[in-house]
Amino acid sequence: MKYYQSKIIENTNLQEIRPKVEEELKNIGFGVLTEIDIKKTMKEKLDKEYSPHVILGACSPVYADKILSVEPTVSTLLPCNVTLRELGDGNTEVAMMNPLAALEIVNNPKIEEIGKEVQEKLSSALNNLG
Repeated sequence: MKYYQSKIIENTNLQEIRPKVEEELKNIGFGVLTEIDIKKTMKEKLDKEYSPHVILGACSPVYADKILSVEPTVSTLLPCNVTLRELGDGNTEVAMMNPLAALEIVNNPKIEEIGKEVQEKLSSALNNLG
């Protein structure tokens, strides 16, 4: 099972696509809780150049509550990461984790059902990006 799903958005950069990504996440009940700027962090910590690349920690309180009610330590696998990465050719990749792949290691059928619902929602958001 692939651990992520992605889509190349042509003729756009990270700054242009980010509001659209956040809007699609909002439409499925997710918000962005955290942000890691890979380019900035790698420059500061390693003095290494990276293309614009951001990790957004997306979360749905409804799904977080459902899954934590079944398996509290699954919090180690939250939130759902969504990445935006400029490819250097005028295109940007939007990638989202596959919750089913991450939750497979928990080995709990109740968790897998919730993961499937989240996966369907994230796929929908990704598909709506154009």
